[in-house]
Amino acid sequence: MKVAKIMSSDVHIASPNDSIEEIARIMASEDIGFLPVGENDRLIGTITDRDIVIRGVASGKDGDARVRDVMTREVKYCFSDEEIDHVIENMGDLQVRRLPVVNRDKRLVGVVSLADAALKHDPEATGSALTGVVEPGGNHTQMQ
Repeated sequence: MKVAKIMSSDVHIASPNDSIEEIARIMASEDIGFLPVGENDRLIGTITDRDIVIRGVASGKDGDARVRDVMTREVKYCFSDEEIDHVIENMGDLQVRRLPVVNRDKRLVGVVSLADAALKHDPEATGSALTGVVEPGGNHTQMQ
């Protein structure tokens, strides 16, 4: 099964100039914890609820801080025509729960999550990937 079959395609894109309060409100109203960050028609990062808390609030920033101050700059992504089994295995290795999805022109077309994979594809394979995500350590444990 291809990623395009299970991804969410209705994706809000955060601007690096948005305030973290604005983004937190969007996340709350849409019941999400992840947004891609785009500027000048390019994907330049991602922001999660965890980024807001760890890099923002815990570092003494208030709601007026900008997305660019707390976002994850290293963008990991997958292609919409990739096989989902490969992508969820890669997500486990990368220790991420969500990935932006781009087409072969590298244009954002959606977001895929382990939750999407569990609900719409193979819960067992997704569980294996989630085991990799929740292992202590990795790149996502330090403040950047």
